[in-house]
Amino acid sequence: MSEYEYGSLKMAKLSSSCSTGYVLAHYRIPLPLLLLSQFFFQLSWCGSTVKFLPGFEGPLPFVLETGYVGVGESEDVQAFYYFIESENSPKDDPLMLWLTGGPGCSALSGLVFEIGPLGFKHEEYNGSLPNLFLRPHSWTKVSSIIFVDLPVSTGFTYATTKSATQRSDSTLVLQVHQFLRKWLIDHPNFLTNEVYIGGDSYSGIPVPAVVQEISRGNQKGVQPWINLQGYLLGNALTTRREENYQIPFSHGMALISDELYESLQKHCKEEYINVDTRNALCSRDMASFDAAISGISDTYILEPKCEWLDTDTSQRISLIKKYPANKLSDTHLNLPPLSCGTYVYFLCGFWANDDNVRSALHIRKGSIGKWRRCTLDIPHDMDIPESYGYHVNLSRKGYRSLIYSGDHDMKIAFLATQAWIRSLNYSIVDDWRQWYTDGQVAGYTRTYSNRMTFATVKGGSHIAPESNPKECFAMFSRWLSKRPL
Repeated sequence: MSEYEYGSLKMAKLSSSCSTGYVLAHYRIPLPLLLLSQFFFQLSWCGSTVKFLPGFEGPLPFVLETGYVGVGESEDVQAFYYFIESENSPKDDPLMLWLTGGPGCSALSGLVFEIGPLGFKHEEYNGSLPNLFLRPHSWTKVSSIIFVDLPVSTGFTYATTKSATQRSDSTLVLQVHQFLRKWLIDHPNFLTNEVYIGGDSYSGIPVPAVVQEISRGNQKGVQPWINLQGYLLGNALTTRREENYQIPFSHGMALISDELYESLQKHCKEEYINVDTRNALCSRDMASFDAAISGISDTYILEPKCEWLDTDTSQRISLIKKYPANKLSDTHLNLPPLSCGTYVYFLCGFWANDDNVRSALHIRKGSIGKWRRCTLDIPHDMDIPESYGYHVNLSRKGYRSLIYSGDHDMKIAFLATQAWIRSLNYSIVDDWRQWYTDGQVAGYTRTYSNRMTFATVKGGSHIAPESNPKECFAMFSRWLSKRPL
């Protein structure tokens, strides 16, 4: 798609199948036929306020809106979102759009497991609807947040045509950009708020590209103008070569011996991805490495390694057949122990597939079949090979960024993140130091001249806000208010 098409055709598509109205917008692209242009765009209001949720006692003590925004050439992707107003001052506080990783993990994960105000009680499943509780360290206490289900076939987002079911990094970037501009027109009260884009894990690939697209759109005069200030990423995939750092990380964490580490370095030449099978010594050492870390959770080495519990496991299906919902008493189900962090993912699947829950969330009947927390089995064209170049461009433009790492994540180890940040070669303005919560060390941080802040979260997992909610809330709120961590 050409830049002209991106600036004009896309704006002409600001409509969808919901109730409509008209808004006057100014288009500022300096083209001869558009010098005095003023267009009326047919807009949609697809959002509905949610005041009560099954599993939560009483009315919600915050403003929750859910809805759909049509994106794509013919709005053939209906992107579902959860919007929660800041619990402090929605008029003044920043607005953040949050992308959960995967690619293909539902925005509900970000809301109930990471940075939102609700969570599932860690209770043994008994056949009834899982219970929700209010999380005390929600990032919505200082920011309004849009949690959006993208790419297509993520969460409750669905396609209306077969061609629209295709997923790729670049398509995701365009659709998120379009989503945000359309959402802001539908919510004019937030047009002047500072805007940040956030995400974690795989979102380290699309988020910087989304920020760049928004920035370019602003420069070209695409309306509405977005008050873009920066972005934040947690344990983020960036170079797609992060796996190379699992070896030194494992050695530093005492998961492998000195001898094995030295042998790996010698025989693999510090290249541990796609090892040449003809290199017998390296292959031997990699097999020893795999054996040494077996039984270790690569996303959180401090936690038990548990089966990935989702809504489509054969175990879950057999349980439903054996114990119909609402007919269980004190029966102990054949499940991993409650100590497994993934147990709540299992509960979330039961909750999101309940008819009363779907009705409360205003999910369109028949739009999707079974809700799944992550749709990792759907083909996704990873056509953005790395996001490092986007960080370079955004640094030059002066956008603020917060890059944080749970320091007990082996999957995307902090060593990998430090390496690409270091290669940006920006001068240090606030050198490596401790940062605190409640008088205790919460991690370490360093700030660079390109307005990038790097922070570790001590004891944190791949999803640091899930494992360390108090510390991550302190980190986010300080950074958001432009205070030192």
